[in-house]
Amino acid sequence: MSEATETLALYGGPKAVQTDRGDIIDWPIITHEDEEAVLDVLHRRAMSGTDVTKLFEEEFAAWQGTEYALGFSTGTAALQAAMFGCGVGVGDEIICQSLTYWASCLQVYSLGGTVVFCDVDPDTMCMDPADIEHRITDRTKAIMVVHYVGHPADMDPIMEIARAHDIKVIEDVSHAQGGMYKGQMTGTFGDVAGMSLMSGKSLAVGEAGMMVTNDLEIHERGIALGHYGRFGADIKTPSLQPHVGLPMGGYKYRMHQMSSAMGRVQLKYYDERCVEIQKAMNYFWDLLEDVPGVKAHRPAKDSGSTMGGWYAARGLYRGEELGGLSATKFCQAVTAEGVSCSPGINKPLHLHPLFNTTDVYGHGKPTRIANSDRDLRQPPGSLPVTEDIPKRYYAIPWFKHYDEQIIGEHALAYRKAAENYERLLEDDPGDAEGLGGWHFFDHG
Repeated sequence: MSEATETLALYGGPKAVQTDRGDIIDWPIITHEDEEAVLDVLHRRAMSGTDVTKLFEEEFAAWQGTEYALGFSTGTAALQAAMFGCGVGVGDEIICQSLTYWASCLQVYSLGGTVVFCDVDPDTMCMDPADIEHRITDRTKAIMVVHYVGHPADMDPIMEIARAHDIKVIEDVSHAQGGMYKGQMTGTFGDVAGMSLMSGKSLAVGEAGMMVTNDLEIHERGIALGHYGRFGADIKTPSLQPHVGLPMGGYKYRMHQMSSAMGRVQLKYYDERCVEIQKAMNYFWDLLEDVPGVKAHRPAKDSGSTMGGWYAARGLYRGEELGGLSATKFCQAVTAEGVSCSPGINKPLHLHPLFNTTDVYGHGKPTRIANSDRDLRQPPGSLPVTEDIPKRYYAIPWFKHYDEQIIGEHALAYRKAAENYERLLEDDPGDAEGLGGWHFFDHG
């Protein structure tokens, strides 16, 4: 152990982080160009129009590599529209991982359907393809794939399973805009993708969402759900034509044009900003490659897969390599070194009352099973990997700029905690029940 890592700040040693980090984690990057774009909409009183949004949609589709892109008020609405676009309705089931923000799946209730949760891979935190097929029934309409905290899901086997059973695939790209899976952009594998573009995401435009697809009918069903001003005579899908004029879902989901204006500017610079983010984040993990108990949450370097903008960065914790040290104590030590570090991540959705006992719409029974002919609830112990995840992950800094000095000091904080684990074990309180939270960073 080097002299620099001998004494933890938690016990009176010098902090690892000594340099002012400046704007290295500030996001999104706002420039005069963003301001001018937003002010143009404001001064034209065009906030509720669609002219800027349509331009943003065209540019987004070209960037994404899809035929269509449709702007929404939120990512939640975009994902609901993706479900509706795939025909999810009364009695239908979607399969989704339980380890995710609630907006990946909860909207299925409003369509009269329900969700079946699957387990995740412990290293990627994305759905485990081996835990999907046995959950498919004749009611399964779609698989909701989440590229969770930036890591691309294993799309090849997922698509193979879906095509074998003739069910739709929806990608939730809210955490992974611009990420790659084997050289192909996330959001281009399934039948449709939806994503949040709210101000905390890696592609941040304000409060907004986007749905992308190559399927005209799915696209037009997305319009029909909540874009009444655009659901008119130019709709080409025969089954929709008799209903034009009013939103079929009764929703008003258009994107606010101050967000779409900012989105156009943010998209213009997004790829080059992601390059710097990836350089910074990969440098951080490279510095910790030999540290026990601390493992990078990222695809293999030679896989052709990337983390995109590296949203909500996390690390894999392997306490068994540190004498059983709890994630809680490890994070306390890192925080004392000058890095805000907390254990846990999203709590498993299948354990929340909303998916077990809550009657949302007055069915007289839990909404989870109200439109089903079987009890779909999944009790504690039913998804063991997912339930174990919160104590096996921790927060890391989300660097937006590359600075070797600052990144090196932050990496040293994690190294010091890991290399001093024997001292930390002396007063380790262990992990409390229920690490993590239902609300991801209190935004979505």
